[in-house]
Amino acid sequence: MAASAVSIAEGVAAGEVRPTAVLAEHVSRHGETHAALNALVQPRHTAALVEAEHLESRLQAGDQVGQLAGVPVSVKECFAVAGLVTSLGIATRRHAVDVADAPIVSCLRAAGAIIVGKGNVPQAMYLHETDNPVWGCTNHPLDATRGPGGSSGGDAALVAAGVVPLAVGTDLAGSIRQPAHACGISGFLPRSAVVGDGGAFDTVPHLSVVRPRAGFLAREVDDLARAFAVVAAGSSSGPDIRNAEATRGGRRHGGLRVAWWDDAGPLAPSPAIRRGVHEAVSRLRQAGVEMVRLDGSLATEAAWLHLALLSADGGADIRRLFAGTRPIPPVARLLRLAGLPIWLRPLLAGLSQTAGGGIEAVALRATGPRRGAALASLDSRRAAFATRFASLVAPYDALVCPVSALPALPHGTAALLLVAAAPCLLANLLDLPAGTVPITRVRPDEELGRVGSRDRVVRAAAAADRGSRNLPVGVQVVGVPGLASADDPLGPERIVLDVMRLIERGQNHHHHNGGVE
Repeated sequence: MAASAVSIAEGVAAGEVRPTAVLAEHVSRHGETHAALNALVQPRHTAALVEAEHLESRLQAGDQVGQLAGVPVSVKECFAVAGLVTSLGIATRRHAVDVADAPIVSCLRAAGAIIVGKGNVPQAMYLHETDNPVWGCTNHPLDATRGPGGSSGGDAALVAAGVVPLAVGTDLAGSIRQPAHACGISGFLPRSAVVGDGGAFDTVPHLSVVRPRAGFLAREVDDLARAFAVVAAGSSSGPDIRNAEATRGGRRHGGLRVAWWDDAGPLAPSPAIRRGVHEAVSRLRQAGVEMVRLDGSLATEAAWLHLALLSADGGADIRRLFAGTRPIPPVARLLRLAGLPIWLRPLLAGLSQTAGGGIEAVALRATGPRRGAALASLDSRRAAFATRFASLVAPYDALVCPVSALPALPHGTAALLLVAAAPCLLANLLDLPAGTVPITRVRPDEELGRVGSRDRVVRAAAAADRGSRNLPVGVQVVGVPGLASADDPLGPERIVLDVMRLIERGQNHHHHNGGVE
């Protein structure tokens, strides 16, 4: 289904396309791809057909229909959809039937969207790899030996494979942007105050400083903007919105100024990742944007701080979800690491370093259970970091940087390669709007760019680079603090979408080697 969400909605509203015909096309595409992908793990096609027929009769009666009329939408498994199940990939939750729709699902339905089912997730949404014992493993649309990322991996695969034009995900540590990048599509994450978590199942109820947020996956930026406009307008927590889709160009001083860096945190970026950022910078320059290079070590500091906050409960919230059952081995491994007491970590880090685990040693020292004063100190470090960051980026409208150090990961490597997603964590730590837009593909000469190393993580990264030719590469656009105003409460989101559009349009005007034309 190559049609975009906007073109479907406009065709349906104009009476040129029938919602039942659009749905039939979705069902057929699902049928063609499901055996290879295993991404839409809870389809609701019978109920969806009834809804499409009802929409058709409303159109025939001359009723006004919403901004997403007739658009097939998949939702991440953590959102309740009446009659389906929220299992989180845990066998004991297999029969946890949803009694009512999550607020974001109700909002999309009210706008005329047809919910076609739920996309697969990693177990407990605790990995960047979409695999669990309830629904099985989801494959990357272009390479069955790799995954689509996570935790919104099932939905990213569905959008990339043309099964749906639009999907809803959540993101606490790159879970929308990382799979969007891996699958060669666009993703968008608004601030908490605008959309919140959309009513998703809360796997981390005791996490207060940083929170999961709902967002969207689509092949085109305009589709993300429309879905965002619908949900922002329907969100009780959000600011008063006249029309979130209308673009005012986000210009503060006559022109956009965007800062950028190309490093990816603890793990060096693959050659194609670095080239992708440079490609985005050159497209934006050609569009008249002033581009300024910054030192990206700030993002690395943010990543370790964010991981420290996420691990401060020692994995207790996630463990509770497994009452009476065992997590799969990679999830168990991460939970074991999360639970290691602070006093033991320097010792284990030293042993790990000796055995060639340099990056793991840093991770062991940076994370772990913290209570009371230790937790408060982490919180004040975050506040101090936020102040420093705000003053550094005050002259700019947005930032451009990698999404991940690597393209799509081979199955079974996500636990070891967790730090690959470090570039995403700055936006999560500071609750900034952020998006991902596809930029290029890995060239054959970019599969072997890593320097030899004893470090287990670096070796796993080199193995992930091998055989990665032609896999998609995305680039990340992050908003900066303080751009929301009474006149334009959605200024930060609008600017991020504007910059994403400029990058996306650049690909249509600019012929370059290894691109995704």
